[in-house]
Amino acid sequence: MIIGIPSEIKTGEVRVAMVPSNVEAMVSKGAKVLMQTGAGANAGYLDAEYEAVGATFTDDRAEIFATADIVIQVQSFGSNNENSDSDLGHLRAGQLVIGMMDPLASPAAAKSVAATGASALALELVPRISRAQSMDVLSSMATLAGYKAVLMAASASPRIFPMLMTAAGTLAPARVLIMGVGVAGLQACATAKRLGAVVEAYDVRPAAREQIISVGAKPVELDLDTGESEGSGGYAKQQGEEFLARQRELMTAVVAQQDVIITTAAVPGAKSPILVTEDMLVAMKSGSVIVDLAAERGGNCALTEQGKTVQSHGVTIVGPENVPAMLAFHASQMYGRNIETLLNLILDDEGNLAMDHNDEIVAGTLVAHAGDVPHPHMRKLLDLPALEVKSEPAETSATD
Repeated sequence: MIIGIPSEIKTGEVRVAMVPSNVEAMVSKGAKVLMQTGAGANAGYLDAEYEAVGATFTDDRAEIFATADIVIQVQSFGSNNENSDSDLGHLRAGQLVIGMMDPLASPAAAKSVAATGASALALELVPRISRAQSMDVLSSMATLAGYKAVLMAASASPRIFPMLMTAAGTLAPARVLIMGVGVAGLQACATAKRLGAVVEAYDVRPAAREQIISVGAKPVELDLDTGESEGSGGYAKQQGEEFLARQRELMTAVVAQQDVIITTAAVPGAKSPILVTEDMLVAMKSGSVIVDLAAERGGNCALTEQGKTVQSHGVTIVGPENVPAMLAFHASQMYGRNIETLLNLILDDEGNLAMDHNDEIVAGTLVAHAGDVPHPHMRKLLDLPALEVKSEPAETSATD
């Protein structure tokens, strides 16, 4: 079994799919790991560290795709719609590609991979079940994004976060509001609290209240019917415009008190909901800061510009891209551990590929296989007919 790890080629992507400890684990299972020269350097992992645990290297990217049985990437087809066409041309039948593929927003990529005969596992679709927690790439990366967002806000703010009692007087702590309390939001709450801020948090899901309190923040409670706010997998469900309009109206008074707002609300495969309108910005304090972690999906703030920091109505609005890559060393470590755990599921003790297509994790992430797209939801997105469910033949008894 040859596992190939090419360098990441999407602009701004500096993570690497596996770190030396992950490579060592795969080599110990009998696999060969072939990497592109310098693949881990931008994340702080040097070729010599990989070579010390048994990896081999090539300067030829095409060689990796030509020889590897499994190709592992951070941003693979679909997630990288910028410059991955040449890689697609090197895929072959029977090969397996594993990586982030943004499948709900870019479903056509799965169809393109399927056309080559290769198989693909899209890591964003790892089911949120206990057995798959250590494979959950989205949670790993969201943890780092939530942490980093607070540091970005603190850096952009003209205020310090903690209360200070000095000879020059007492400095009041910053007020921080986290909007959207999934994995990133909870980490943002905890980080802002550690820095000494007064932290409040809001999430449309009623179940988030206890989680908010558990990290030392105060839940913001609005007079809204949130009974249908949570979809499958613990994700927030997309709401109707009437609900969102009422939510914005009630939230205006809350945001007017804040020094920092961090927004994290995202709905898989859909445009991010607008939580901070321009009217809210007008009501906010001069010098306030918004860090919009949903910028890549259109943003939770009406005036967010993806990849830019802008100012409007005296408020600084930060719209960062690919925040986990700003912490590439630890992001790669977490991502690599997710990958290693997944590989342990689909490889046998001798290091050979042994995917159980009836396994919930495999079935939930497999978006291309044997020339087709087997994932039911992906087929809907692509307007493909539903696949027939093959029924097991009935057992016959001796008396039939």
